[in-house]
Amino acid sequence: MTTEREKRTAKRAMAGRLSWGLADQAVCSMTNFAVGIYVARSLGLAAFGVFSLAWVTYGVVLSVSRGLATDPLVVRFSGVPTASWRAAAARSSGTALGVGATIGAVCLVVGLSLGGHVGHAFAALGVVLPGLLLQDAWRYSFFAAGTGRKACVNDLLGGATLVPALLVADRVGSVEAFVLAWGAAAAVAAGYGCFQSGIRPRPSEARAWLREQRDIGYRYLVENVGVSGASQLRAYGLGAIVGVSAVGVVRGAELLLGPFLAVLMGLSLVTVPEAARVLRQAPHRLARFCLLLSGGLAAAALLWGVALLLVPDRAGELVLGDVWRAASELIVPAALGVAGSSLGIGAAAGLRALAAARRSLRAQLFASTCYVGGGLGGAVAAGAIGSAWGVAAATVCSSAVWWLQLRSALRERHQNPIHEVRTP
Repeated sequence: MTTEREKRTAKRAMAGRLSWGLADQAVCSMTNFAVGIYVARSLGLAAFGVFSLAWVTYGVVLSVSRGLATDPLVVRFSGVPTASWRAAAARSSGTALGVGATIGAVCLVVGLSLGGHVGHAFAALGVVLPGLLLQDAWRYSFFAAGTGRKACVNDLLGGATLVPALLVADRVGSVEAFVLAWGAAAAVAAGYGCFQSGIRPRPSEARAWLREQRDIGYRYLVENVGVSGASQLRAYGLGAIVGVSAVGVVRGAELLLGPFLAVLMGLSLVTVPEAARVLRQAPHRLARFCLLLSGGLAAAALLWGVALLLVPDRAGELVLGDVWRAASELIVPAALGVAGSSLGIGAAAGLRALAAARRSLRAQLFASTCYVGGGLGGAVAAGAIGSAWGVAAATVCSSAVWWLQLRSALRERHQNPIHEVRTP
């Protein structure tokens, strides 16, 4: 029988883990925000559009790495004995490093073949992908172990290293220089992650890891690529329909939402581990946990959107330069889009905790299809602002599907209770 004291202790522990998640993502997202602002102000709208194409491509590769390497780690090795976590973290981080090296080589070859500003940016991305993915793998490994403080320290080091790297890139004055600077800082943090964890990544065991996690890993791969791939298709489609500058406008609107997205991403680092712990300790509370999470995030997104509407043009131009005027027109639909997607975050965390990979895959494929259709359909109808409104409508519809899938998964678990906690 759980005592009141034990309940209070568990709540304090959860609050501590959530706080470290917020702190870590605040550092990470504000670093990314600073990079975006610096590039936008230094290179102008067209070059910022090229940088944004490289950025969304990195997002796709990151989704591949997370689906194959870190998502199975978080679902199955959160709150397990230290020895089990260490063995899994070595194989998971090795898998992430292998994904970075393999896809990085492809990006390098394709980039050099293309040439020009876009090709050089992609070639630079290929060089830095291994370090970027390894650093991200350490972050998720630390949160799976409940040691979010280490992830936060790691990102602080990466942010501090990024400052002189950006100054050097600014002197060079090219998109590829900024991509290399961003990746070099991540590589330093990735190396420090090995020291923090005392674990050496094992790429040689990546095949064994993929084989052991294939029942959920490949579904998470498709699901994650559906998210980032949809963003990439929208960006490429928007560039083809309206122009590369429109990609920069949309990215500028996303930067305005950066501080809130930092909170959102920070919570996403810990929501699945926490949902998994709730499922193990008090499964009847999982639905309530997911509902409170979604409602709170959606309300916060709307409040941030209102705050952005009150920002004077002079302050906006100080931050984004020439990008501000066009990006500010997208504040309302962009904020509604983030609020709409926030409504589904709790349900998505619940499905991950339940290891209901088939249901989460269905929901994500539907969401990605809506995202691309709304974003490109809106672009055809009304350019960048039409694309933003199309995405806002798509996210609300998608969140409803996430909740329908979670309700079905909870009903199935109630009828056929299966406790899945896998350790080596």
